[in-house]
Amino acid sequence: MTTAAQTQIPGYIAGTWDIDPVHSEVSFSVRHMMVSKVRGKFTAFSGAITTADDITASGVQVEIDATSIDTSNAQRDGHVRSADFFDVENHPTWAFSSTSVRADGGELVVDGDLTIKGITRPVTLDVEVGGFGPDAYGGTRAGFTATTSINRSDYGVDIAMPLDGGGVVVSEKVQITLEIQGVLRTA
Repeated sequence: MTTAAQTQIPGYIAGTWDIDPVHSEVSFSVRHMMVSKVRGKFTAFSGAITTADDITASGVQVEIDATSIDTSNAQRDGHVRSADFFDVENHPTWAFSSTSVRADGGELVVDGDLTIKGITRPVTLDVEVGGFGPDAYGGTRAGFTATTSINRSDYGVDIAMPLDGGGVVVSEKVQITLEIQGVLRTA
């Protein structure tokens, strides 16, 4: 069975795709001091994407090593790893598990459960499929971009850092972007 969303994806291939961490990125941005955004990424993560014959039966599982945060500032990274923010000593691993894949007005949407600091909440990822094709090593690759935003307080990252003139040092809203390249599993 071919769905409407699938027919818009040239070269679509059903299979299991292991996330290639060398060619993928899990990143975020958060407003800082009410005037600009600080960006960061996680350098260690793993997972798999399953594309089904019927794209709505597809799914994804991801684990993120929260200790691998990199905001290009060692002092800030240490603070974000602390109990003030991520408490990585007690919660070193985050997870995402999809619950559904659906087409929404011609766009692909993945709903799932995101667990941060032991707290699981539903999130919706807007997904752009980059494509499917051969790689230089005789394998097959697929590319995906997914975005969402979360409220950090919903996951127990609720440090209050008000500014004297109003506002906060770190906003509640966090933008998350995933640039994922998967390698088709052959066995």
